[in-house]
Amino acid sequence: MNKTPKPSRQKVYTLLVEVGRKAGDGLPEGATGAALMLYSSGVDEAEAVREAVALLKQADLAPLDVTGYGTLEERIELGHEISDEERGLMQRALEENSVVVAQMTPFFEGDTGVRH
Repeated sequence: MNKTPKPSRQKVYTLLVEVGRKAGDGLPEGATGAALMLYSSGVDEAEAVREAVALLKQADLAPLDVTGYGTLEERIELGHEISDEERGLMQRALEENSVVVAQMTPFFEGDTGVRH
């Protein structure tokens, strides 16, 4: 009997996570925190956020705030320009059912936080 694999219900969500300082976090000396742009897979955005936060905590980071920007399709509908590199990272997160960090921007004294 040939069983056709069930289509995955997983989607990839674009998340911006603001992290604070924690011992052993690996952030540059003098940084007060950082913003991480990442792609996280999940059956819904809530699961993608939970997975991302759990992974960041395992990596000794201290997540403070998460902003969701939706799936690839939702972002296209909103008019976001999405590069081939970004699409590739999203595809990797989907294939590996994982969290892929695309960018990390450290904050230093005087920074006002995440810039949307």
